[in-house]
Amino acid sequence: MRICDRHGCDEPGNCPAPKSPNNPDRWYFCTNHAAEYNRGWDYFQGLDAEEAAAREAGERRTNAGYAQSRHHGWAGSGDGSRSRDEMRALDVLGLEPDATFDLIRATWRGLAKANHPDVRPNDPDAATRFQQVQAAYEVLRAAEEMRSTQRA
Repeated sequence: MRICDRHGCDEPGNCPAPKSPNNPDRWYFCTNHAAEYNRGWDYFQGLDAEEAAAREAGERRTNAGYAQSRHHGWAGSGDGSRSRDEMRALDVLGLEPDATFDLIRATWRGLAKANHPDVRPNDPDAATRFQQVQAAYEVLRAAEEMRSTQRA
């Protein structure tokens, strides 16, 4: 068990805190001393106002995906950015949860051509498979359109 790094404290030190900005070394404090340390922490220490604003804007831009997908945290596989319907549609197409839309489109075209009832007139299940593939693609296409409008 690690002891708090604050001099004279015998509590467990289970709260890591950086020793200085952009430094991988960490202090390990108890909960009370971690709160005290964080009150005085300045993430933008050493930066002028313009550099601090640029860093904040850059980090807000790159972490937007986390806030957007936060409500999918309870879901199963994937990174949480896809709904349950999208995951089912990906299963129908036989793709992984992190498939790009270009891969989705290419897979859909191949499966639609292979299972089209006009191409397989003697296969009674071809129409059903074709409809499943079409429905899966429509779900994924609509989700991609929604994501692209949210990004803009």
